[in-house]
Amino acid sequence: MSAATGQRILAAVEARIGEADLVVLSDYAKGVLSDAVLRGVIDRARSAGVPAIADPKNRDFSRYAGVALLTPNRQELALATLLADAGDQAVAEAASRLVEPAGLPAILVTRGEAGMTLVRSGAPPVHLPAEAREVFDVSGAGDSVLAALAMALAAGADLVAAARLANIAGGIAVGRTGTTAVSLADLAEALHARAVDRSSAAKVVDLATAQARAAFWRSAGERVGFTNGCFDLLHPGHVALLSQARGGCHRLIVGINSDDSVRRLKGDGRPVQSEEARATVLASLAMVDLVVIFGADTPLELIEALRPDLLVKGADYKMDEVVGADLVRGYGGEVMLARLEPGHSTSSTIGRIGRRAG
Repeated sequence: MSAATGQRILAAVEARIGEADLVVLSDYAKGVLSDAVLRGVIDRARSAGVPAIADPKNRDFSRYAGVALLTPNRQELALATLLADAGDQAVAEAASRLVEPAGLPAILVTRGEAGMTLVRSGAPPVHLPAEAREVFDVSGAGDSVLAALAMALAAGADLVAAARLANIAGGIAVGRTGTTAVSLADLAEALHARAVDRSSAAKVVDLATAQARAAFWRSAGERVGFTNGCFDLLHPGHVALLSQARGGCHRLIVGINSDDSVRRLKGDGRPVQSEEARATVLASLAMVDLVVIFGADTPLELIEALRPDLLVKGADYKMDEVVGADLVRGYGGEVMLARLEPGHSTSSTIGRIGRRAG
């Protein structure tokens, strides 16, 4: 690239730098980011108070001194530092040796299947595991990471939060075939899925935790409901029961029979799904606040411990058949028989599947 072309690039940057929230320097080593252009852009960005991030292709990382963040991949870091070991500690130590001497406050090393490592001056390293569950194509993944980083940092996110978002974007990119843009909708969906996974796992608790949580909710003036069942193969009847139960209280706790308990009650071949799977499905429902697995044939121990304000069973039960009904009504609670959705039961669903398979 000629010196005149470089000057035109710098003039364009200087004219627009005041409108920018962040500058991205994606170095493909094709000649545009010459030493003069690179230094000129970084200096102009710093003078304007605009942070810059750079994706390097040169083993001399000091060329990028002055950027807020450098994003080498594992191979680029190895070339710059003669790194041999690809483990977390070795990568962090190698990047740390470059931070201050190269005039770089932070380095984010993208490491493929090993995830990412963020090294900042004066802070412990942060290792982020890879987000991709299955890799189809790594083409363009680095650009997706850089774009997500830029977007997050320009919006005001800190480096760790931006790196986490970029890690998710990279995982989405490698999970697709060919180079493809990762959209805001893609990121939102991935973040929502992560939130559901985390919140669902947090909802499955032991009895002591559920008891403490119920007491806290009640102290805050909230009405606590309880229902129970096997919940093997969730169907519209289950959803209707849970919806009616949640409509009568502020917080709903669901007790589910353990695998051994279901086997005793329903016979061999049941449950179809394990207790962990059944608990996870229930916990993913917004109407369910907690799930407790119990091993007894009845939920009486749970009801005695939780002392729900509302006890709910299906209308296929009579009031005198509901376990714990007398106890709940005895301390002033309410017992509800929820209306059923005709034609929906786990046994009938299994029967239909068997007939069709036959």
